[in-house]
Amino acid sequence: MTLADQPPAAALVFQTLLAHGPLTRAEVGRRTGLSPGAVTKVATPLLADGWIAELGRPAVERSSGRPATLIAVRPERARFAGVKVTGDELIGVLADLTAQPLATARAPLGSRDVGTVVLAIARLVAALRAEAGAEQDGAVHSVGVTISGDVDGQTGTVQFSPFLDWRRVPLAQLVETATGTPTVIENDVRALTVAEQWFGAGVGLSSFALVTVGAGIGCGISIGGRVVSGAHGVSGEVGHLPVGGSERVCTCGNTGCVEAVASSHAITEQARQAAGEPALTIDDAVRLAHGGDPAVRAVFARAGHALGLALASVANLIGPERIIISGEGASSYDLYEDQIRQTFAAHAFGAAADCDLVVRPLPFEEWARGGAAVAAQRLFAPVK
Repeated sequence: MTLADQPPAAALVFQTLLAHGPLTRAEVGRRTGLSPGAVTKVATPLLADGWIAELGRPAVERSSGRPATLIAVRPERARFAGVKVTGDELIGVLADLTAQPLATARAPLGSRDVGTVVLAIARLVAALRAEAGAEQDGAVHSVGVTISGDVDGQTGTVQFSPFLDWRRVPLAQLVETATGTPTVIENDVRALTVAEQWFGAGVGLSSFALVTVGAGIGCGISIGGRVVSGAHGVSGEVGHLPVGGSERVCTCGNTGCVEAVASSHAITEQARQAAGEPALTIDDAVRLAHGGDPAVRAVFARAGHALGLALASVANLIGPERIIISGEGASSYDLYEDQIRQTFAAHAFGAAADCDLVVRPLPFEEWARGGAAVAAQRLFAPVK
C-alpha cells in the first residue's frame, strides 16, 4: 500500500513525524488533534509497510512521566531526484524521504530546445542514481523538476517560461517517458518554498513568504502549512507588480514591473548605461557599487526601492510572520538593503511592518532539493 492510498489521518501523522519527529504517539496526538486510538490505528499500517519505525531508545512521556516509544519516518524508505532547470544548466540532487541529499550533480545545457533539455534531465537523473548506488529499477520513487515561469504542477505543463522561451510544454510527461520514473514539475520558487517550509527558515511558521532576487523576481507563499499554487498555477508573481517609475520593458512585455528594475539583467543594463560601459557584467556592477561609484550605486538604490515596494505589498496582502529573501541577487543584498528596509517600513501598513525580513542566500542545489521535496510531498499529499 502506498501513502497516497492511506486515509487523510495517516497523511497527517506522517507529515507531523516528517516535520517534527521523532515523537511519541501521545505527542503526535497532541500535535494533530487525533485521539490516542486514532494515532495507533493509522500508525499500524505505516509501521507494517516500513514508512515509519519505532526507535530503540525510549522517551519520557511529558504528561505522565512514564517511558514511551518514539516513532519516526524511515528516510531510506524512498528516494527522490530533484532537478532545477536554468537557462544554461541543470542542477540535480538525489535525496531520501526526509529530503536529505545523497548525491548532487550539475550538467551544462548546450541548447534550450525541449527535446535536448529532456534528454539532459534523463542523463542527469541516471548519473545521480549511479553516484548514490541506486541504479536498480524502482530505487528512485519519483522525479521533481523545477523551472521558472508559469508552471501548472497539476497538469504537468510548463505554460510559459520566458527564460527558456517555452510555451505549453507537457514537461512532466516527457521527463517521465525519458526516465521511466514518475515525474512532477513545479515552479522553481514554489518548490524552494516547500523546501524552506519543510527544513529551512519557514519551519514551524504559520505563514511566510519567500522572495527570490536574481534573473527574475519570484515569490512563494505558505499559509497554514500549505504553499499557495493559485487556481491556474500562477501565484506570488511579485516580479510583475506594477510599481512604476520606469519605462523599461519587462520580460512579460509590460513596463513598470519590479523585475524590469530589480532583476540581475535589469541592474546590469542600467549599470552599463550609468557607467558608460557596454560590456559591463553584473559582477562588474557590484564591484563598482562597492567601490563607491555614485551612478551605479543609484541603480542599486532604485532596485532596492522597487523591491521594498514588492515586499511591503506581500506583507500587506498576506501578513506573513516572515519574509525570506533569497536568490543569487541576495549575495549583493548589502548594496540595496538600506533602501529596501526604508521603503518597506514606509509602505507596510500598520503591524505588517513588524514582519521579520531574513536574508538567506542559497545555492542552486537547494533549489534542486526543493524539487525532491515536492516529489516527496506529492507522495503523501497528492494534488487532487
